[in-house]
Amino acid sequence: MAELPQLPRLPRLPRLPRVVVAAPATGQGKTTVATGLMAALTAAGHVVSGHKVGPDYIDPGYHALACGRPGRNLDPHLVGEDLVAPLLLHGAATPVPADVAVVEGVMGLYDGRIGSDGFSSTAHVAALTRTPVVLVVDISRSSRSIGAVVHGMATWDPSVEVAGVILNQAGSARHADEVRSSIALPVLGVLPRDASIATPSRHLGLVTAAERGESATVVARLAEVVAEHVDLDAVLAIARSAPDLDAVPWSTDPAHLNAPGASTRRVQTRRVAVAAGRAFTFRYAETTELLAAHGCEVAPFDPALDPALPAGTAGLYLGGGFPEVHAADLAANTALRRQIREAVLDGLPTVAECAGLLYLCRTLDGAPMAGVLDADAAMSERLTLRYPAATAPVDTLLTRAGEQVTGHEFHRTTVTPAVAGPPARTPAWTVDGEDVGFASDTLHASYLHTHWAGHPRLAARFAEAVHARG
Repeated sequence: MAELPQLPRLPRLPRLPRVVVAAPATGQGKTTVATGLMAALTAAGHVVSGHKVGPDYIDPGYHALACGRPGRNLDPHLVGEDLVAPLLLHGAATPVPADVAVVEGVMGLYDGRIGSDGFSSTAHVAALTRTPVVLVVDISRSSRSIGAVVHGMATWDPSVEVAGVILNQAGSARHADEVRSSIALPVLGVLPRDASIATPSRHLGLVTAAERGESATVVARLAEVVAEHVDLDAVLAIARSAPDLDAVPWSTDPAHLNAPGASTRRVQTRRVAVAAGRAFTFRYAETTELLAAHGCEVAPFDPALDPALPAGTAGLYLGGGFPEVHAADLAANTALRRQIREAVLDGLPTVAECAGLLYLCRTLDGAPMAGVLDADAAMSERLTLRYPAATAPVDTLLTRAGEQVTGHEFHRTTVTPAVAGPPARTPAWTVDGEDVGFASDTLHASYLHTHWAGHPRLAARFAEAVHARG
């Protein structure tokens, strides 16, 4: 009898208890509750993986403090719908497997990219990952009307399971009882008004965890408050009710990535200097993981404090952050500014996103910066917030003419001029019909933030240039 052909072994469907923390609108306390929940579960002995819906970099910084591992982002616009569940599983497995994942939502539960019928909303991510939702509701200005709000949230979309509610900003036990009586879903906890656990804000949102000396203390306080006022066992029961995911974890193995040069195995690593410190806190965890997968050694440095680039630097990555807040310190580091200017003008492969773009300008609000670009940056009254698709007008360090990527912009600064100029020979992107940014075959600088897991060819090309630089 002929031997039957062996069928390929299917990957085991991952089992991951998980819950999404959402709200009817922004400002309801999602970050407070989600971060406190992560910290409380971690303190109780669980291995917790923290995630954030959308492109936000700030909340994942607090998640990292709460969980003791990198915070991760889940954004269908930035990476595509098919990668959302795999990235959730990857984050929950790295660096060690978590026994529960907590996903903080963005804005209101059903608020997504404008004009897209809720694409990239918290509800969209919850549906893609088949994750039950716990709704956080600020009850400070209402009572029984909260029941109608919760009912609407829970019944609006049958693909979204709202499994429980946490009431925030309760004025008294009597107030909380009145609200509780109006809600048909399980009420998992009631948080009182407590100004001591508020997170300070500024012109672009919350202050980053790295910039708050007391951040660890605040997160510990959040853990205490949530552990005292929220039924953690009930939250875990909801998380454990989440079904198995029919997805394979995303992998940084270059052979699995659809990118030029991805299958190349490097015998020797090359060092990429990655801006860090208080002024440069914005980058996705997968960015550095992809660089490492392509044979690059990631070497963090602080442009405000370090006197020189890490020894052996063969590439430079300047991510996002708030250089406008730390412009004086950046300007005072004259030796490093001079070294970076000379290195980039000499052809050091360099990627700069938003804050990195500002740092490469001549000045920022009058303070001297690296002076690589013949442009000046300044704060403005206008907030730029968009979630665009961008097209590469010509070949550059990262792109090839005609390629399109998805990204986001969020800034209250302007750069003049906004495009080209030495040493850049071409715009970095065309966005909404407008050429923007500065690019060449060794430099790519613009306001646009991209998630390289969704566009791995960008990481591959940068790594290729770094290895060629040697």
